[in-house]
Amino acid sequence: MNAPINIRVHKERRILELQWSESEVAELPFRTVRQNCRCAVCVDELTGRQILDPETVPIDLGLLEISLAGNYALRIRWSDNHDSGLFTWRHLAAISDALAGRTRP
Repeated sequence: MNAPINIRVHKERRILELQWSESEVAELPFRTVRQNCRCAVCVDELTGRQILDPETVPIDLGLLEISLAGNYALRIRWSDNHDSGLFTWRHLAAISDALAGRTRP
């Protein structure tokens, strides 16, 4: 999965905007991204079972810091002080696709 060509954070709207191509822009709510964290704190490494209860993620969750992790992911520090997850381009695209009700080939 290629990196987005543009990344914007809309803090007031609590939206992470990823522009994948000239014609494809995804708007991902902060809470949805955080609810889908795949780090070892949120998902059991052995079973793949989600440990994080998505309903415990605050509705008013904010994004405090965001940075690139190499050329394959974003590192995000959330207002609930969670910061151990890396969100790969592939995982962010899957979240976007799920929100839009589509699948990629």
